[in-house]
Amino acid sequence: MKVIIIGCTHAGTVAATEIMKTHPETDLTIYERTDNFSFLSCGISLYLEGEVKQLEDMFYSSPQELRDMGATVHDRHDVLKVDAKAHTIQVANMETGEVFEDTYDKLIMTTGSSVKVPPLYGIDNTRVLLCKNYQQAQAIYKASKEYHNIAIIGAGYSGVEFAEALSGTGHHVSVFQARSQVLNNYVDDSMSNWAVKLLKEHHVDVHLDTQVSAFTGDDNTDQITIETNQGDFKTDMAIVSTGFTPNTSLLSGQVKIERHGSFLTNRFLQTSDPDIYAAGDCCMVRFNPTGSSAYTPLASVAIRQGTLVAHNIFAHTHPYVGTQASSALKIYGNALATTGLTLTHALKRGIDADSVTFDGTWRPDYMPSTDRLVIVLVYEKTTRRVLGAQLLSKHDITQSANAVSIAIQNNNTIDDLAFVDMLFQPNFDYPFNYLNQVAQLAVDKEATAGRTMPRFTAPGYEKEDQEN
Repeated sequence: MKVIIIGCTHAGTVAATEIMKTHPETDLTIYERTDNFSFLSCGISLYLEGEVKQLEDMFYSSPQELRDMGATVHDRHDVLKVDAKAHTIQVANMETGEVFEDTYDKLIMTTGSSVKVPPLYGIDNTRVLLCKNYQQAQAIYKASKEYHNIAIIGAGYSGVEFAEALSGTGHHVSVFQARSQVLNNYVDDSMSNWAVKLLKEHHVDVHLDTQVSAFTGDDNTDQITIETNQGDFKTDMAIVSTGFTPNTSLLSGQVKIERHGSFLTNRFLQTSDPDIYAAGDCCMVRFNPTGSSAYTPLASVAIRQGTLVAHNIFAHTHPYVGTQASSALKIYGNALATTGLTLTHALKRGIDADSVTFDGTWRPDYMPSTDRLVIVLVYEKTTRRVLGAQLLSKHDITQSANAVSIAIQNNNTIDDLAFVDMLFQPNFDYPFNYLNQVAQLAVDKEATAGRTMPRFTAPGYEKEDQEN
């Protein structure tokens, strides 16, 4: 079978590797615009703060590595057109200018995403930089060596990470966020307030409810001006970190595309064209807390989908189970981990949801040391399903977000989480783990409201219950 992969970031790289490993007889061809594959953009902030010494260490594969596995790799080649009916693509060699056609039996679209560039006057100013790929990261690193005052437009995970990294290297950093909170896709107000307070304690200027409208100034001026609804601000350079947009134009009008531009796929990652599959940042995914499709451009999602699609092009044996959009960041020595829905987003979706907050420590006070731990648990009141969680501590509690992620995926309730068996050892936690404890707070809250746990008998225990 002749397979073509267009795009080779995370999903494309993993798909190619898995195909060559499990089906080495495949005639596999890869087309990629750049000459660098598999760049981990999540490492950019680590590089800016000096935690990672070489940006090149953020690659986990290469064109030559895939060639060595048996794939035909065309880097620095731009796919200009896809004809889904004819099963052909038109390609331009970016080095020579040659344009040629290729054919496929199965096509895998792993074209990824690009930085969402807001329609702002002056966005093309040389001091206004985007940040996602290797070349953009290099440009930011070089500019940060020259300029002291740096503005960051957008306060999602990337924006907050950039603010922490650059404030820690002696820069004066200002963050501009159009919304009333930071990390608005991941945390509720209480966690946002904590993050803003922490940023300000480290001398980062945080401007909330501040909509940027233009960048003015030129290369000959000492600074550029950021025009906003809250007035004008001066800075040496700006980094735009306002989210991502899927790269799907090659198949526009040929397969079903969601209204915001992402490919729609079934659970086997097959598009509406049976011979075209999609994985990674270019497609919608099932978001398990709501059971509906969502755009979730995460490397963790992309590599899972890339692995699955490598099997499904041969036979539909590996369905994608969906995502909880679990994420984490380290900010000034604190670990913040999130999974699933925030209460704000649950209520906006019409879910009858509520939340509880555990505010304690991760292990007993009689131990030589411990740290404060805050957990926000979000759940649906009618079904008692766990919907999401936010965890914060100086202690590394990030793996607990993965435990809640499993609970969400399996439709577990607050009652399940309250009493699920977890280890106890004073070095690590309490007799009731802190996830048990926050779920017990939810159970108590529901009981106080007169909503008690429904009677339930686990499968396989009916006979034992009757005998007892």
